[in-house]
Amino acid sequence: MQRLGWQPHFAQQTSIDDISRTPPVRVVAVHRSGLRILGDGIDTEIPPRLDATVGDWLLFETECPASSRVLQRKSLFKRRAPGTGRQIQLIAANVDTAFIVSSCNQDFNVARLERYVAAAFEAGAEPVIVLTKLDLCPDPERYASGAGAISGQVPVVLLNALSGEAKTNLTAWLKPGRTIACLGSSGVGKSTLVNALSGRQAVATQGIRDNDDKGRHTTTSRQLHFLPDGCLMLDTPGMRELQLADAEEGIAEVFADLNALAKRCRFGDCRHESEPGCAVRAAIEAGTIDAARIARWRKLVREDAFNSASLAERRARDRAFGKMVRSVVKQQEKDQK
Repeated sequence: MQRLGWQPHFAQQTSIDDISRTPPVRVVAVHRSGLRILGDGIDTEIPPRLDATVGDWLLFETECPASSRVLQRKSLFKRRAPGTGRQIQLIAANVDTAFIVSSCNQDFNVARLERYVAAAFEAGAEPVIVLTKLDLCPDPERYASGAGAISGQVPVVLLNALSGEAKTNLTAWLKPGRTIACLGSSGVGKSTLVNALSGRQAVATQGIRDNDDKGRHTTTSRQLHFLPDGCLMLDTPGMRELQLADAEEGIAEVFADLNALAKRCRFGDCRHESEPGCAVRAAIEAGTIDAARIARWRKLVREDAFNSASLAERRARDRAFGKMVRSVVKQQEKDQK
């Protein structure tokens, strides 16, 4: 069980009776057909369910798998699902460390990295920015400097996964029983990194397009891989869109310096546009902060507020609808008496 990442956090939610009746299992892969689960002597697939994702721990009901209880999570990565709806999509659960992977080429994008770091902070996982394809870049320190400016709390690691240095450079996070997620867009080297750390060809890989350094989708499912160090590595498909929702605290942590500065504005509801006594605008004019970073911060705050409000409204409608249904059922029961 320790090999699967079982920790006291999960054990404290169970009892001897629970474990004997419903053994704990972990979701190690999410496919369209269902969820693959592993446990002590258990290796099977159960039907898909919206409330569980890769990394989750379940108390397995063998007679009725759909009734298996999802244990309270240590961390949860989520996003607003792509498309016009406002549904929340679960990405991964119970991740200890997130390797946010980008490559030292045209794919490198500070705004995208800020999103991933905010998502990691909000999820409750430790973010680490991993910059790959060092061998193909004449000036990797330029990329390291850009990534390092995102947050003083987030380590930045440069490496060439094909050289065998990945394990050495990342050894501080490769601990037995830990779960690590590789996140990033397609073609940045996530699967190559998983293979390098596994010491085998655990995941298929493809090259990037020569004209724009964009990646091709290779990984099509989310799956945990066992590493020789005793930890688990989650490889995820590249995400073209990472819309944040319910991530206010994560965004605030990425832009902690700007939030602190905003508290010095004369007005508590300052939009940092033309209001008098705006500390943020004063800092921009003094050249002490980057106007582009301010713009990215404001964009993420607005996006999260919009998506979160939409989510809250949907939840309120669902509660109201449920209350109405219960009222109708109750009235029908009275009429039948």
